[in-house]
Amino acid sequence: MKLDVITLEGASAGSIDLDEALFGLEPRADILHRVVRWQRAKAQAGTHSTLGKSDVSYSTKKIYKQKGTGGARHGSKKAPIFRHGGVYKGPQPRSHAHDLPKKFRALGLRHALSAKAQAGELAILDAAVMAEGKTAILAKVAKELGWKRVLIIDGAEVNENFARAARNIDGIDVLPSMGANVYDILKRDQLVITKAGVEALEARLK
Repeated sequence: MKLDVITLEGASAGSIDLDEALFGLEPRADILHRVVRWQRAKAQAGTHSTLGKSDVSYSTKKIYKQKGTGGARHGSKKAPIFRHGGVYKGPQPRSHAHDLPKKFRALGLRHALSAKAQAGELAILDAAVMAEGKTAILAKVAKELGWKRVLIIDGAEVNENFARAARNIDGIDVLPSMGANVYDILKRDQLVITKAGVEALEARLK
């Protein structure tokens, strides 16, 4: 598929042929869902914690005699049925990460790129390079190009001045090609990839 290439000034810079295997697939929600779940589970802190019966600080003395009370038999005030007692099978610190085959993760990235291309939310930028890292300059460029919630994917490395200018602009995120991922692509309203980024992604996903 062919797509027009633009510059940061909004001028035309020719066109580019995009690989159908990366940008021309019919997006599948089930694949995207599985990859996003894998990403979010891996990022989950898993630091939730509760105190069990053996963890709460309380006397271990038998609270009342075994027989003759007419009530149930109890030995410890730390039992879960009592107030301030331990939590039964409560959450403990753990990793929520689960495995997902590398080929499936790559397939998910192809479908995410194709989803943006099919929705008309993909733009190809000639180069994300600025002479000076001024936020005001890039903010003006973004306004003229209609960028509000946008992810910009560059080649192997991001231009330092461009990254510095984008750092303080809400809604603009910049990633190198190796940082491209399904969650960040789908989260943004628009995806912008530089020509170097396209080449790097094609090399990575072929």
